[in-house]
Amino acid sequence: MTANRRPRPAPDDRELRLWKVGRALALAFGAAVLVAGGIFYGLVQLLDVKEIDSTAKLDASTLFDLVKLSFGVVAGAGALVALVVAYRRQRVDEAGAHREATRLHTERFSQAVDKLGSDSPAVRLGGVHALAGLADDAPDNNLRQTCIDVLCAYLQLPFTPDPGDDPNHQEEHHHYLALRKVRHTILRLISDHYRRPQGTHHSWQGCDLDLTGVTIDGLMDFSGATFSGGTVSFRSATFSSSTVDFGSATFSGSRMFFSDATFSGSMVSFSYATFSSSTVFFSRATFSGGVVSFSSATGPTPNGLLAAVGTPVPAGVTLPPAWLSSNP
Repeated sequence: MTANRRPRPAPDDRELRLWKVGRALALAFGAAVLVAGGIFYGLVQLLDVKEIDSTAKLDASTLFDLVKLSFGVVAGAGALVALVVAYRRQRVDEAGAHREATRLHTERFSQAVDKLGSDSPAVRLGGVHALAGLADDAPDNNLRQTCIDVLCAYLQLPFTPDPGDDPNHQEEHHHYLALRKVRHTILRLISDHYRRPQGTHHSWQGCDLDLTGVTIDGLMDFSGATFSGGTVSFRSATFSSSTVDFGSATFSGSRMFFSDATFSGSMVSFSYATFSSSTVFFSRATFSGGVVSFSSATGPTPNGLLAAVGTPVPAGVTLPPAWLSSNP
């Protein structure tokens, strides 16, 4: 793992898109003149100045009113110019604060990724928590997504199998266990953040989650989570010796892919889940051992699930009767 990866540029990075100050002031002043002209015309109509012929003279009261109007126009134009200048200053200050937050985020991001590439599992674990914290505090969604992408990419890296309890390989075995803890921590952090309601602080709902080809061998608890945006991919993932809970989760709007996934030796629960759209895919998934339960799930049957399960339904797989009766 290297530190060469940098946060992707954000298209909505609060870049200033303001006109040049001369143009902005000219337009503001022109608008003020138009407004003042309208007021002047109205006042002329109100004072019946149009009835005054060329030989008539303005009385003192009318002249005083016109002088007051002139001063009012000048003051209004000045206030409008001041408002434009203050608005630009505020936008510049906001953009500067956002750039500074992005710069600090980028520095912390580089340090966290460097930790993920360390030979020490303890340092890697620190990098995992640092990246999760950066995702929580990211100044925009694009920077948050970048942190999540890196955590997913770490899970997709190949890892050395457990050498076992052979006394001759005790050091390798302990190293494997330490690295597995790093992986399990990432899985736990991802599921923890997806259970938090979208729009709340530290929620990752709506972000993309790419676990393509990942071996899920730890605990992931998505119970009660709502998948209503983004793309979540478990394509070609292997659920082995794991417990993954989607119980009472709601799938509505998010595209979920379990295509080509393998469920073997795990306990995966979709019990009481609500499938309110047809954007969950199980095409060519393999069910070979373990427990996969859709008990009391509601909504349309996920795409490709019945074909993947096959007939008869294998032992350990539980489907709602309504789905089975809809199987042609």
